[in-house]
Amino acid sequence: MPRWDNDERDDDEWDDEESAGDELEPPDDEGVTIACPYCGEPIYEDSERCPHCERYISTEDAPSTKKPWWVLAGAAAGLYAIYRLIAG
Repeated sequence: MPRWDNDERDDDEWDDEESAGDELEPPDDEGVTIACPYCGEPIYEDSERCPHCERYISTEDAPSTKKPWWVLAGAAAGLYAIYRLIAG
């Protein structure tokens, strides 16, 4: 069963003026956007990382880049102690 009768809708008679206002608009429920503090591109307010410049928005979200000095000093002291036990 056809959706339209041939009399009601004819594909040869396309009217551009009728479809001028039929453009899609973005939905309102996608969330609030803010400017990225580093590159200025719009990002969602609850984003942890900018999809454009790939930088973390806050330092709390960013992974730690350096180990604390006491972890490195403890590992070095432990390796030295094992070396002294083996070497005698």
